[in-house]
Amino acid sequence: MEHDAHGKPGWVVAADGGRPEGRNCSHLEQPAPGTGLPGAAGCAECAARGTTWVHLRACLTCGHVGCCDSSRGQHATAHHERTGHPVARSAEPGEDWAWCYADEVFLRPAP
Repeated sequence: MEHDAHGKPGWVVAADGGRPEGRNCSHLEQPAPGTGLPGAAGCAECAARGTTWVHLRACLTCGHVGCCDSSRGQHATAHHERTGHPVARSAEPGEDWAWCYADEVFLRPAP
């Protein structure tokens, strides 16, 4: 597993969302908040279709910004399904969490 400059993984599995204890994630090396996350102006797919979004998610593999599953387009999930990129983080101000689509767990920044 890759680690940050201090030898720690970027993320840890959050004890959240009713997931069974002991659930793990094989993608903890993804960049933590503040390490290359692009500014999230909005969901480009929604903007192109003239629709709106509820919340934004940013792919930690390539930086794609898409709307959440509560949004009509669900473009963040569609991006994962199309590319296989495993982790997207919240692109909402003040939120420091991510979701691993592959392992179905919430992540939080490593302490």
